[in-house]
Amino acid sequence: MRDPLTGRSLHRAIPAHLRDLRKGTLGRREFLTRATALGLSAVTANALIGQRARAQEGTDSAGTLRMQIDVRPLKDPRAFDWTEISYFTSGWLEYLVAYDNDGTFRPVLLEGWEVNPTATSYTLLIRPGVRWSNGDPFTARDVARNIKRWCEAEAPGNSMAQRMASLIDPETGRAGETAITVVDDLTVRLTPRQPDMTLIAGMADYPAAIVHSTHTGDDLLANPIGTGPYRPESHVPGERAVLVLNTEHEWWGLRAGLGKPVERIELIDYGTDPADWVRAAQAGEVDLLYESVGDFVDVMDGLGWTRSEVLTAATVVVRPNQLAEVNGAAPYADARVRKALAMAVDNEICLELGYAGRGLVANNHHVAPMQPAYDPSVTRGSFDPDGARALMVQAGMLDFTHELISVDDDWQAGTADAVAAMLSDAGIPVTRKRLPGAVFWEAWASYPFSTTNWSHRPLATQTLSLAYRSGAAWNETGFADPEFDALLDRANGLVDAEARRAVMGQMQRMLVEEGVTIQPYWRRLYRHARPGIAGAGIHVAYMPGLTGLRVLG
Repeated sequence: MRDPLTGRSLHRAIPAHLRDLRKGTLGRREFLTRATALGLSAVTANALIGQRARAQEGTDSAGTLRMQIDVRPLKDPRAFDWTEISYFTSGWLEYLVAYDNDGTFRPVLLEGWEVNPTATSYTLLIRPGVRWSNGDPFTARDVARNIKRWCEAEAPGNSMAQRMASLIDPETGRAGETAITVVDDLTVRLTPRQPDMTLIAGMADYPAAIVHSTHTGDDLLANPIGTGPYRPESHVPGERAVLVLNTEHEWWGLRAGLGKPVERIELIDYGTDPADWVRAAQAGEVDLLYESVGDFVDVMDGLGWTRSEVLTAATVVVRPNQLAEVNGAAPYADARVRKALAMAVDNEICLELGYAGRGLVANNHHVAPMQPAYDPSVTRGSFDPDGARALMVQAGMLDFTHELISVDDDWQAGTADAVAAMLSDAGIPVTRKRLPGAVFWEAWASYPFSTTNWSHRPLATQTLSLAYRSGAAWNETGFADPEFDALLDRANGLVDAEARRAVMGQMQRMLVEEGVTIQPYWRRLYRHARPGIAGAGIHVAYMPGLTGLRVLG
């Protein structure tokens, strides 16, 4: 099969996915995600199911745009652990691939990609004519160098290594000798160790920003060379960051018809209290919010600002850390303790009290209905406070006082408060601690018992690899199971939808049965922008999209 738009040969699984869609065994979103990840263009994929692909904004605009957002410290992009960091850096550091709200992947610095029938060979086609802001041509060698950096498993905080695991030699912790090949100036070939259909999805995540050959580490402002249209003017964590249009750099997006971006973008930090965001909007100090949360969604509606929203796999986890020690003991290493915590919590109450009911109840396994291969047969078990108390007695832990830690914000803290109240109602001693954002984020992965927010990802195996694979950089639960890791590898290599769903179901069930986390709901995300701002819609995975923002009129 060939894509009629591009003429490129396509993965042989795409016709089978189309048949599954027509039979009703594959959802529209799942078809779009799978088909575009395997090389079908978004335009063709949408046409096959009778939809139009998202149109690109092409309107020129001028002026300054101001956004409320947490302004976080900078670090090496492959170690980014908060999407907010990428909002600043995306002004000059762009991505190979983008992921859109309809579930499709589209090329950015790539022109496209081809995948062989077994997902063991990827051909990446580099967009011609792109230049770095210092005048250097953007070539296949830049792409290969960045992917090699992503494959350095021992680099501190490098979560991209989990996304590129199939390209890494387990013996060296680096890219395999034959994993990355520069074919010519505009072509790179990837050869994973085993079938892997997740590589394109991994390239669309926010730590996958593409850096210049002179990049050496955390100091992004020392030599800010990029392919994007902006240059950084200033950056003060906790206060403000400013991007200005780089008038000395010819951005490739202008020739591609994407339109001229705004001249100046100010990212302003108002802290974690949404009431302060609303006050900034009322005072005319900002043009759009990073997101609107809880009851403040209605407040922003009342200001007459434009609302965008999307149901996502973004969530909060209330998780015990199996490796953490408290007074010389590891209380959460015992599965009975973890399962008792989950049994004492009603996820529906968490959604209502923690997030004002603005979402979908979840089942404690961190795999969402809107993600491909979700197994709906796996449930979280019953809400049973008496059973939870009995299990704590059996574990000899009924007298242990749990300290539940959260960031001091609106919805995460509210969710943690609801969990603590239900644990207390079940007779399980608990205290609460709220930490300021700057303090909480420094050690977010190491607390014994705490809440963390997780963003949406196109494929559930991406989240599971980042959060639950043994030893993963973002594994905050301490969960480690070789069988689970093997199932993850197997799922990543399965192109057939039903075979992949069966393996996903096994992993979902393991997480529930081990009481790995309380994952109570999926979030509907909201963003408000003042009238006259185009391209400001909330992204399903919080990806930046600054170059698509326009000030009209």
